[in-house]
Parts: sequence; C-alpha cells; structure tokens
Amino acid sequence: MSSNAAPRSAPVSRQALSVLFSSTFAFTVCFAIWTMFSVLGVPLKTELSLNETQFGLLIATPVLTGSLSRVPLGMLTDRFGGRPVFALVLLVCVPSLYLMSYATSYAQFLVLALFVGLAGGTFAVGTPYVARWFAPQRRGFAMGVFGAGNSGSALNMFVAPLIIGVFGWTMLPRVYAALMLGTAVLFWLFSHSDPAHRVASTSLREQLGVLKDPRVWRYCQYYSVVFGGYVALALWMTKYYVAEYGFDLTLAAFLAMVFSLPGGVLRALGGWFSDRFGAYAVTWWVMWVCWVCFFLLSYPQTQMTIQTLQGPVSLHIGLNSTVFTILLFVVGVAMAIGKASVFKFISDDYSDNIGAVSGVVGLAGGLGGFILPILFGVLLDFTGVYSSAFMLLYGAVCVSLVFMHYSYRRAPRAGTELTGTV
Repeated sequence: MSSNAAPRSAPVSRQALSVLFSSTFAFTVCFAIWTMFSVLGVPLKTELSLNETQFGLLIATPVLTGSLSRVPLGMLTDRFGGRPVFALVLLVCVPSLYLMSYATSYAQFLVLALFVGLAGGTFAVGTPYVARWFAPQRRGFAMGVFGAGNSGSALNMFVAPLIIGVFGWTMLPRVYAALMLGTAVLFWLFSHSDPAHRVASTSLREQLGVLKDPRVWRYCQYYSVVFGGYVALALWMTKYYVAEYGFDLTLAAFLAMVFSLPGGVLRALGGWFSDRFGAYAVTWWVMWVCWVCFFLLSYPQTQMTIQTLQGPVSLHIGLNSTVFTILLFVVGVAMAIGKASVFKFISDDYSDNIGAVSGVVGLAGGLGGFILPILFGVLLDFTGVYSSAFMLLYGAVCVSLVFMHYSYRRAPRAGTELTGTV
C-alpha cells in the first residue's frame, strides 16, 4: 500500500539532546561570567576610584577577548570537535576567576578580565558543535535553544548582587570559579563526541576574505547594534540605575535583568519570525522599534523655568524609572528578535559559506559590545549626561536604517522572500 505523505524526519537521538542541553547550560554559565563586571564593576568603581571611561574599559575588557577568540575557537572546533574545545575553555577560565578575588589594582583586574573573557568565545564553539548533531530541518530549533544561553547575563544580575551583599565582592569571583569548574565536569559527563563531525577548518585568510563583499559589512553593522548593543547595555544598566535613579545594587541589578532576560531567551522567537516574514522585514521593524525607544531614552532629566503672566513656572521633564524600564524591556525584546533575523540574512545569502560569514559577523557584534561601553564612559565624562549612552545607540540605529533603505529599496517586502520571487 503506497502513500504520498511526506516522509517524517528522523527522531532526535538522546545523544543529540544531551549535547544540546549540556551545551546550553554551559553557555548560560559562560555568558553570566562573561558579563560579571556589570555588577562586580559597581563596587570596584568606588574601591579603585575609577572615572567613567576607566569603568567602561573595565566592564568591556572581557568582551574583547570573547570577541577576538571566536574565530580561532571556531577553527579549533572544526578540527578537534566541540566537546574537548568547550571543556578546555571552561577549565582555562577557572584560575583567572579565582585569582581575581586577590587583585588589588586596576591593571590586575584588566589582565585577569582578559582571560575571563574567553568564556564569551564559547558561542563560536557551541554553535557548530550543536548544529552538527541535528538534521537541517531541526537546526533552527537547536540554535534557538542554544542561543538562549544569552540569558546568562540575567542570571548574573540575579545572583551577583546577593553574593556581594552578603559576603562582599571578593566572594563573587571565588563562587564563579567553583561554578565554572563544576560546569566543566557536568559538561564533560553529559556531552558526546562524534569523529564524523570534524571537518577541514577554514583558514583565517579565507574567513576574513568575505569582507570583500559589501553585504557582509552591512550585516556586521546590524549585528553590532542588536548584539553589541545588547551586551553593552547589559553591562552598563546596573550602574545606570544606581547613578541615575539612586537605587541600591540589588534593585538596580534586578531592573537591569528586565532588559537582559528577554534579550536572551526570546532569540528563538526571532528565528521563527524571520522564517515566517523574511529577514529583511523583521530586521527593518526591529530597527524602527529601537529607533523610537532610543529617541525617548536619550532625553535627559531636564529642569526648566517658564516665564508666564503669573510669574515663573518650573517644570521637570524626564523619564521616571517605571517608564524607563518599560522602554528598556521593549528594546530587549527587539534586540532578541534582531539577533536571530541578522543570522537569517546570512543563512539566506551565504548558504555555502555560512561558517566564515557568521564568524566574521559574530566577531563584529562582539567588538561592538567591547567598544560601546568604553564610548558610554567617554561620553559621560565629556557631557555629564547619563542618557548620552542612548544618544550614541540612537545614532547607530539611524545608520542601520539608512543602510537598509538604500540597500533594499528594490528588495521584496514582508513575506515575499519566502516565495523566491524578485
């Protein structure tokens, strides 16, 4: 008896699921530690008497290493497999985390932060490692689950203030060192290796050669906004709440988590939207939502006096903490969706070279997360206006919208990318 029904995809193996969940757990812990200075940096700023620029450099330093290490770690994963490379990175971070509790100078913290930053490079390890365990029709789901490890920044904002409040800041690096060591053990116990997944790695010259294509530069700019901006704000917002609204560290970190959590866990939703409506339409609306929110968030707290017939009237214009947090939450949701839609662009345009292009674009996004906090500090030192960070992001989104308008003005709009018509 024959049937014309489409064949069902093969069931997911237990090994594949074990790899997915052990990798996602490990990446979540790594992302929490990668962004640890978003909370730890607040007491260190006071203890070390740092200005805003120095603070921005401190919280951004781990992001630099995590970004630059993505390309070589991706190449090592191709050659040796994801399991040994992932486990090695986890173990390498443990000594630097523990030694941080004994650091006494700004220079020592910067050096140790460089080694801790390797934790952020695990994205380039876990992405191909997890993908190769799943059939093509299931990889989108798997990548969405693994990418949700970005929510580790929210985990850090929940755990770190509690530890610092009870035991002091020196306890946080020790707890994180023990957590990283335990994660390495659990990852090794529950992950698996398949020699068939090892492939010939792309050379660094071949990877950087994709920059000759102007489309790659545009995707780098988009990702530096949606991912780099996400990382930068995740690092900056705890201190922002403390300085702008006078909240204590615990409340400030909790409110900052309102931004970080959706920015991590909703990435899979962005992948679904991109499949349904097309990468261009989704990214276009993400940028417009960010444009409106950053415009409102950019407005500084303002006191003005108006001369009227009845005499002077004083007015205060500015966002209260509730409205500010709601706008920040909307930005977090938009950035989560945008992170997935940009990679949908890459999978559509470079299906035969997705590894090299995604590596370069991911590197650009990470560098955005490194440069932006430093610029936030420079602008704050120069202007004295806390909302200047959002003014900078507003300008970056304007650039993305201009690029998208002139690059895709003859491109199909929402949904038509699915039909394959031009």
